[in-house]
Amino acid sequence: MKGNWLLPESLADMLPAEARRIEELRRQLLDLFRTYGFELVAPPLVEYIDSLLSGTGSDLNLRTSKLVDQLSGRTLGVRADMTPQVTRIDAHLLNRAGVTRLCYCGPVLHARPAGLLSSRELLQIGAEIFGHAGFEADLEIIRLALESARLAGVHTLRLDLCHAGLVRSLLEADPEAQQRADEIMALLRDKDLPGLAELGEGPHALCKQTVQALLWLPKLYGDHTVIARAREVLPALPGVVSALDTLAQVLGALDDVSVGIDLADVGTYGYHSGVTFSIYADGWHDSLVQGGRYDNVSLAFGRARPATGFSLDLRKLAGGLLPAVPSPAIRAPAGQDPKLRAAIQALRLAGDIVVQVFPGEQATHDEFVFDRELALHSGQWKVQNVV
Repeated sequence: MKGNWLLPESLADMLPAEARRIEELRRQLLDLFRTYGFELVAPPLVEYIDSLLSGTGSDLNLRTSKLVDQLSGRTLGVRADMTPQVTRIDAHLLNRAGVTRLCYCGPVLHARPAGLLSSRELLQIGAEIFGHAGFEADLEIIRLALESARLAGVHTLRLDLCHAGLVRSLLEADPEAQQRADEIMALLRDKDLPGLAELGEGPHALCKQTVQALLWLPKLYGDHTVIARAREVLPALPGVVSALDTLAQVLGALDDVSVGIDLADVGTYGYHSGVTFSIYADGWHDSLVQGGRYDNVSLAFGRARPATGFSLDLRKLAGGLLPAVPSPAIRAPAGQDPKLRAAIQALRLAGDIVVQVFPGEQATHDEFVFDRELALHSGQWKVQNVV
């Protein structure tokens, strides 16, 4: 018989040290976002499913847990990603004409874990820029994402760039490719060259130029020279040229990080529309941060807006950092002496951690190191070092 204290698979409690580290990261990152001019929003954990999934791909639908609203009888979804909610807030509630910068932090739930080592419950934090279609917004988001990782203490970073508009342009030039878009995206994600070559065979074969271009994409991976090589081997379609130009602009402005180009890192087809990126770091088995441009997704909420942003999981971020160091604290004796209570209150107002023990208490703390104590000297309560 299983104990009632067991949790569902891929869910876990946060114990004191981990919870404190995550909360410290949350505060630091939200404060950082504010220095860039981002405003904090807090959408609800649950929404009607048709709103929650508006403008998103089938992948998010599969990750979303669903339930029936006991008040309306309609289907609700527990959010698996906060970005669509923030998009709704920008397009439908704020309805501003100019550029809007929004940030957020909150729990999200995945119906299934994304990978073998992944949790189903994430604490997602992120930032989004709405209303500017130029590469400057992409650049600001990438710089903020990099600074976020560094602020957390992660310094050996690698940034991988792609552009969703490049693949979209190739597919839109070939009607048969548009019909087989999901299949092509899967092959590109797996870098399956034999599978891509077979796209040129059979009754629904893609045109030769499209197949050749798709076969090149998994090979177009590396440093800045990839862009020049891509210009040589890919068809000079307007969307391809524009995508490579934008990547070159972004790449030229980033001089403080190791940058790679991966033109087969296609992400979610039909959702992302421009520059996409992933940030990798030693100590994490996959990308630490993901982001990119998703123009016009907000059309589902009544108003098309350029948009770009990024997000990361604070629990995942904290899991790769060094353990939190216990905080110095002051131990105060039991008692209701008004002078003792006044001394404790003054210390707490000054920012000190003061734990007043109960009579006979033998407490165990993982979070605190009692290096000082309150002691009575000549009728006055004073702090003294613990010998």
